[in-house]
Amino acid sequence: MKFLAQLDKATDKNDSLLCIGLDVDLAKIPQNFLNTEDPIFNFNKTVIDATKQLVCAYKPNSAFYEMYGIYGLSALLRTIEYIHQETDVPVILDAKRGDVGHSSTAYAKSVFQVFKADATTVNPYMGHDSVRPFLEFEEKGVFILCLTSNVGFKDFQIKGVDEPLYKSVAKHVREWNHYGNCGLVVGATKAEELKSVRELAGDMPLLIPGVGAQGGDLEASVKHGTIKNGKRAVINASRSILYAADPYSEAKKLRDNINKFR
Repeated sequence: MKFLAQLDKATDKNDSLLCIGLDVDLAKIPQNFLNTEDPIFNFNKTVIDATKQLVCAYKPNSAFYEMYGIYGLSALLRTIEYIHQETDVPVILDAKRGDVGHSSTAYAKSVFQVFKADATTVNPYMGHDSVRPFLEFEEKGVFILCLTSNVGFKDFQIKGVDEPLYKSVAKHVREWNHYGNCGLVVGATKAEELKSVRELAGDMPLLIPGVGAQGGDLEASVKHGTIKNGKRAVINASRSILYAADPYSEAKKLRDNINKFR
């Protein structure tokens, strides 16, 4: 099944635009998990079991697994496998790859063939040939960084002679979307810009980080991020749900708040 079909199916089934970022820090998880044979996986499993009927996607960030070496990568593999085994929810591996063509080919094989993610994030700075190897996995989703939620976005993304860089990225990605598997990453902290990106993106999905701990504008993210049928916005929250006393309640509250604006 193509990624967009997976995403739309999960959105409909769970009545949800919520994506949970599985960005695990061993220093923050409860002590009882640290006493198990696989703390990261067991922590993720608990979150997944509690929230799998409330989300449209899960988004592990590869950095939070790579920093623990072989153990972390093994836990990531096991986590993705478990999501596929227990749910119909797609996995977006937030890897932010992007390099010269042959290196991007290797990265794409790693993300899609080894880790078996359903989608990933890609940096477009090096141009089309660095993104193409990911796009050629036609069944997979490719979310391309457009306007990010971090403080440093202003260094490059809103600058340009004729138009800001983020608009140029959105226009290029629309042209690259031959297989219908492109999406864009646009931070929830950029409400007005999000509206203009949606106009440029057509019905491509938008991955929207920055809700929750980063304080993004939830209402604007939903209203400007979705298409006419109320879909294709993937609104990500990580820390605010992961480390909540009750992840189910926190996820349900956010899912329901999102739906108020759909």
